[in-house]
Parts: sequence; structure tokens; C-alpha cells
Amino acid sequence: MQTDKNKIIIVGAGLCGSLLAIRLAQKGYNVTVYERRPDMRLGVEDAGRSINLALSARGLMALEAAGIKKSILEECIPMRGRMIHPLGGEAFLSPYSGRSEDYINSVSRPGLNLALINEADKYDKVEIKFETKVTAVDLAGASISYTYKNESHTDSGAIVIGTDGAGSIVRRSMMGNTTKLLFNYSQDFLRHGYKELSILPTATGDWKIEKEALHIWPNGSFMIIALPNLDGSFTLTMFHPYEGEAGFNTLDNPEKLKTFFEKYYPSLLPHIPHLYEEYFENPVGTLGTIKCYPWQAYAKTLIMGDAAHAIVPFYGQGMNASLEDVRVFDELMDKHGDNWEQLFKEFESKRVDNANAIADLAIDNFYEMRDHVDDVAFKRKRQIEMQLEQKYPEYYSKYSLVTFKPELEYKQAKSLGRKQDELLLSLCAKDDFAEVPLENYHQKLMQLSL
Repeated sequence: MQTDKNKIIIVGAGLCGSLLAIRLAQKGYNVTVYERRPDMRLGVEDAGRSINLALSARGLMALEAAGIKKSILEECIPMRGRMIHPLGGEAFLSPYSGRSEDYINSVSRPGLNLALINEADKYDKVEIKFETKVTAVDLAGASISYTYKNESHTDSGAIVIGTDGAGSIVRRSMMGNTTKLLFNYSQDFLRHGYKELSILPTATGDWKIEKEALHIWPNGSFMIIALPNLDGSFTLTMFHPYEGEAGFNTLDNPEKLKTFFEKYYPSLLPHIPHLYEEYFENPVGTLGTIKCYPWQAYAKTLIMGDAAHAIVPFYGQGMNASLEDVRVFDELMDKHGDNWEQLFKEFESKRVDNANAIADLAIDNFYEMRDHVDDVAFKRKRQIEMQLEQKYPEYYSKYSLVTFKPELEYKQAKSLGRKQDELLLSLCAKDDFAEVPLENYHQKLMQLSL
């Protein structure tokens, strides 16, 4: 049987896969998407594992290419900075940028996924098959085996693209061909996990704490963050070690939990009277980084998104990087058409180093958010960065390079941003620190290069 050259199989209907299906349909391809989960429009949710997402310029650029940026932004809440709640001190706002137009957006993962699935469903060329478990992938033949209602089936297309997350069956199939593909793979877990909690709205449906901020309660080796939701609630995420005083394995009964929160999160505790129910009902999730290479096999099979580069959530770029994959792939299709061999090779060469760069930066930011946001030298550096961004439009801090300059590749933002951080922190950490004219900092920073 001859394969339809216009048929593309996507494994995984998450954020990356759904957006990819939309763009391929817009280009005239027939797309079949296989998703192991039930149709979320039927009300099935994976409670306690969502982690709110921070949608920023890179993700928005990809959504704009698909013509859906405006409608998605209507489901978001702007966050203009980090609201830091230091233990024993007054809360303070650390803006993300010195430019008022630079901010990130809080969005619900299931809400965004639902919007993208609904958009994909508008296209006759897209078919999404839910509750289908892909069990094997023929990498060279661009075909899959899957089960649906306990019956086995196969399907084939011109190509197969795996957007099926960190546990990707498509990537595992590539790993099974290590000898032929020379496949490299690494998986590194933090010694921390996460647990989701919440702050409920007031009786009138308002937010109990500042709405337009990402809140952080830092405590050295552990922290809680909060992102706002449209209904007046906040999604809280505990990032704690597994062991030790703050460990999830240690905080195993209500008495221990109560004593711990009274000691380390006293300003948060009044807002979460339902703490004990949520804490003991919701699961602990793992936090890991996946790097691999190659991302394609035989010019017939490709992986992207978390299937190729899962990262920890501390730069708010995991989703944005995955959506950026779709944008880059889309642009390369304009260049190569359906010359899949050339397209896959160029996509891989453009994206692998950038995915590794943002993975490294996400780990950096974990330690920064946890350990340094209320550090004296760090606060000095952030103040100088804000002033520089207000006065000099061409200057971007490391965070701004990553978050607000989507035209700059992640690896370039990492290189320049780290040089800037090293220079400023060396000046701000001095015992005899004294403020100097901004132009002096600006002049030194502008001498740095990619």
C-alpha cells in the first residue's frame, strides 16, 4: 500500500503536539495525532501535577505564527516580577525587567492544552485519537503500532513526529537503535521533588495576595512559589528535598507539617487553611533534565519538545522552548518543504545546543530562586539591572535576554548573560561596594560579546 506523502503522524497531543498539528494543517498536511490520555474536554484531569506555566515571548511568537496569540492571551494573567517573601522580613517586588512592556504570563497547563486541542479540532485535516497507547515505532518505515480498547492496530505516514513528553515512546524506540543511530541519552534528577497546593479566592472571588506577580517564599534549600489563576486562586508549588528536616519523606503527618509551616512559612500559612487535605492528597512529582542526540532517525522519525529536551521548570522556559521548536520547524518547512532529510538535519543542528543551553540555565535559576533572591549582592545586582534597562534600551539582563528577546538563541543568551552576571556580581559583592554612575556599568557591559 502506498503511503500518503501528505500524511503526518504525531505521537502526543500535549502543548507541542497540538500546536504542531495546527501549523501542519494550516500548511495543507493531513495529520493524525495519537494521545494516550482521555480527551480532556470530557473533564478528566491529572490533579496535583499541573504546575502553572509562564508564557513568555518565545512561546507567544510561536502562537502568533499560528494566528492564536490573541485568544490565548485572554486566558493569561500578566506577572511583572517576583514578589519575594523572605522569612522574618517584609515582602518586596523584584521586577523582571526595567521596561514596563516586559512581563511574563501565568497560564494553566490544562487550560492552554484544551485551547490548543479545540483549535486543532477546527481543521478537517486533523484527527486526534485519544486513549490510544503507542507501543512501538518503526523508525525507518514511519509507522506505529498502538492499542485502542485492548485491540492492536498499526498506522503509517510520510513521517512520524514524537511530541510525547519526557517518557516518550518515540525516543525510547530511538534508544533501542543505539548501535545504528549512535544515540546518546542522559537523565539527571534533582534531589528535590514538587507538590502542588493552592490559595483559594476570597469570598468575593478576588486574589488574596498580589495578582500580577510570581510569588516566592525562599528558605535556602527549599521554597514555595505561587502563580495566579483567572478564578482568583493561586497555584502553589512546593519545591522541597525528599529527605532532611524539609523533606517530603519527613513531613509525613499533620503535626510535623503544622510545626514546619509555622516555622518556615508563617506569612503563607493564613492563606492555606486547607493545607493538610491538599498536602496529603496530592502526589510528589520528580524534577529532571533529559538531554539526548540525535533527534531524528532515517529522515522518517523526529522528536521535539519534552521528548527531546525535558528541563526543570525554574526558568519558566520548558513550554516556551517546546513551542519554539514548532516555530523553528515551521520556518524550516518554508525553506525545505517536504525534503524531510534536509529539514530534520537542519532542525536538529539548530535546536540541540539551544535546548541544552536552556536546560543548564533552568538549573542555574533553581539555585538563584532558592538561595539568592534575598541575598544582598543579588539584590544590588537586580537593582542595577533594572536601572540599566530603564535608561539603556539596548541593554538586557541575562533573564531578559532569555525571556524577552526571542530572536536571540538560547545558547547566545546563556553565553552573554553569564558574562554579565559574573561582572555585576563581582562588583556588587565587594565589602566596600558603593554605587557608581550607571554609565560606568553600561560601558563595561557593552564591551562584553557573545
